Amino acid sequence: MEAIEKKRILVIEDEVHIADGIRLNLSLQGYHVKIAIDGLEGLAQWRSWKPDLIILDIMLPMIDGFSILKTIRQEDEKIPVLILSARGDTKDKVKGLRYGVDDYLSKPFDLEEFLLRVERLIKKKTWYEDDKKNRKSGYKMFKGDYYDFGDNHIDFVTFKARCAVGEIILTEQEIVLLKLFIANKGKPMSREMLLTAGWGYSRDTSTRTVDNFIVRFRKYFEKKPKKPVYFISRRSVGYVFDHD
Repeated sequence: MEAIEKKRILVIEDEVHIADGIRLNLSLQGYHVKIAIDGLEGLAQWRSWKPDLIILDIMLPMIDGFSILKTIRQEDEKIPVLILSARGDTKDKVKGLRYGVDDYLSKPFDLEEFLLRVERLIKKKTWYEDDKKNRKSGYKMFKGDYYDFGDNHIDFVTFKARCAVGEIILTEQEIVLLKLFIANKGKPMSREMLLTAGWGYSRDTSTRTVDNFIVRFRKYFEKKPKKPVYFISRRSVGYVFDHD
């Protein structure tokens, strides 16, 4: 299976015990976490490290959280930002939304709820990046939450699928490729174009990577993997996904 780079989360929080607790729990979920203990350091880390998600306190030394949020949004409208603050009144929430925050959670918070919100915001950024890559490649990306074909059901929200081998959990890269195939149903897709759309295609990525994923999809979704009816090879071209 292809190695997937850990998603990067920047926590801008001056209360050390809270920041360390957040880092521990996010690290246990497989994220790469850095902490900034004041606003200046937070902005510097954001610019240099380029995280996938920012968790932001409002009351910070040097520069407050709302000012940080305004600065970030002037340069980047897409990076997800989650405010995590003891100030949970409506005025602060409205101010955060006006400045472009994606989510707002008041302290003290439930850990499970916090982790679910983080997971959802990370997915949001991933889907935006996938859409960006696919606009460059000329391919469409499936936008729905669910998809059925044959006896197969894919849930793109939970990453779960019911298929020939039972219920499985799909990887992030499998989800990307399935969305590509479904949105471009009946359209032959070359290995090189799939790599461009799914991975950004570099010299270090082999076209054999696509073949390995197709083998996996046939095992999951075909009743007879050696005689596929959905994920079909096209000689000298690549693959096509099709069904009635």
